[in-house]
Amino acid sequence: MNLRLIKNPDETKKLSYQIARVVYAETSASSLTAVEALVSMINNASRASGRSFAQIISDTDMFESLNETSVRHEMLSVPPLSRGFQMCLRVVGRMLMGGLPDMCRGATRFHHGDVNPDWARSRGYILDIDELLFYL
Repeated sequence: MNLRLIKNPDETKKLSYQIARVVYAETSASSLTAVEALVSMINNASRASGRSFAQIISDTDMFESLNETSVRHEMLSVPPLSRGFQMCLRVVGRMLMGGLPDMCRGATRFHHGDVNPDWARSRGYILDIDELLFYL
């Protein structure tokens, strides 16, 4: 019997999953509010910089989980049927369809509450949601 791999030509699903994995790894899907805020921040960062969503979510300076030494890195391998991941996927879908309002007040950067990056000193802090600090 010959098996043939069928690739899904729908690139939006691939992008949705990529964004949702990063959002899950960064938020642990701790709350809907945190997920919506981070997805909104990704949207804001893309608009402000002119970079694509794919470029934004592959930025290792922006997302700690993308670094192999991060404690959050393993969370990128979340099972697709995980309840928290499915929540992230639904929020990303809303954002890609234009149905997610800005939940982070225009923020284009964030960091976790347990770190204090150098760039944060020169930006305007605007919001704290579940230990995620958002900046303009």
